[in-house]
Amino acid sequence: MDLADKEAAIARYLHEYPQAADAGRGHPALNGCEEVRWSKFSGCPAAIPVLLYGLFDQAAAAEAQRVLTNIMFSITEMNQAMPEVLPFLLRLAGDPQVPERTELLDRLVTVADYSEPIDSGNEAMALWFGSDSDHPEREQCRAVFAQHAHVVAMLPEGLINPDSQAKLRQAAGLL
Repeated sequence: MDLADKEAAIARYLHEYPQAADAGRGHPALNGCEEVRWSKFSGCPAAIPVLLYGLFDQAAAAEAQRVLTNIMFSITEMNQAMPEVLPFLLRLAGDPQVPERTELLDRLVTVADYSEPIDSGNEAMALWFGSDSDHPEREQCRAVFAQHAHVVAMLPEGLINPDSQAKLRQAAGLL
């Protein structure tokens, strides 16, 4: 998906859920999301805050997650902006008032998976996913998980399956 397609997806989302653009505005978990220059990251639209705010709208949350996921991931890699988005998503996952919280946690497990280092000795993996030196966002995401270990530690059991819970705890350095 190229940048124009991503911007079009956000425009469609806003057309369908215009109220969602302000749903989470002012929530402490999203403080600073408008200050990030999202468009400085390759393939990242500037309107990421709209999707983050939409995660608070009961009617729009699932679609906001879907669009955000499509913007942040391809089959083989995550967007370079993921280390900037991740702190907001982790703080949101810690808020029991966030609709679609379980699905948000599932997305965070995906980020944890994509953040794992690639074994440089495995030529097929390095060819398919690129080397870690070509994708510093992996290490940056691991650092964000570690910085927010307190949030991961406070997540209640039972929101996601035990293996996924363990994956998040491992990514945060808690295991």
